[in-house]
Amino acid sequence: MAGDSGSIVSVQVGRIAPLGRRRVPSGFVKQPVSGPVMAGELGLAGDHQADPRVHGGPDKAIYCYPVEHYEKWRAMAPSATPLLVPGGFGENLTTQGLDEDQVCIGDIFRAGGATVQVTQPRQPCFKLALRFDDNQMIKAMVRSGMSGWYVRVLEPGPVEAGASITLIERRNPQWSIARFNGLLGRRATPAEIGELADLSGLASDVQSSARAALTNAGKTAVKPSRSD
Repeated sequence: MAGDSGSIVSVQVGRIAPLGRRRVPSGFVKQPVSGPVMAGELGLAGDHQADPRVHGGPDKAIYCYPVEHYEKWRAMAPSATPLLVPGGFGENLTTQGLDEDQVCIGDIFRAGGATVQVTQPRQPCFKLALRFDDNQMIKAMVRSGMSGWYVRVLEPGPVEAGASITLIERRNPQWSIARFNGLLGRRATPAEIGELADLSGLASDVQSSARAALTNAGKTAVKPSRSD
């Protein structure tokens, strides 16, 4: 587990507001917060979601995104550069020192004063395209694997910019976020579905999907729930 730690670069929360040309209600656009912010079961204090059917909830309480990805995105989508800054993808915590290859489903981290557990990667939907006014951004995120990840809050506490993120337990070293993202481009094998059905820490709705898919001998795709 050496090296699988990092820090919080910035903290963001958002209020519900019209998003993009279609003016869809959304909490996607988030603003940086200075000082400590309480992380609780349903997310950060002051953060809001417009559609609780697919946003937020205990298994997607906080969205984390690596700051290192932004430089890559600016090279991939230079016209979007003004928006490609910490918080630009609607994340609550912009992190440093961790990425999808290092972070695994079920990982438990101490983030500032809170204890959190990784539950699933982000699967982008149409609101990402609305934010950037570019329908290609959805495919670009899926293709690149630069998804970030969601965490549930196991022990509430304050988080703030500059705080450390320390791995304290790794339950599923074979299931990195990157590996899980790979399932978006193909159907999971029966063996993979069997693993996901009992994977400790996995988001409950994704785990339920895996269990249902077991009866279809791998014919049903298992994907993270949409989260934009």
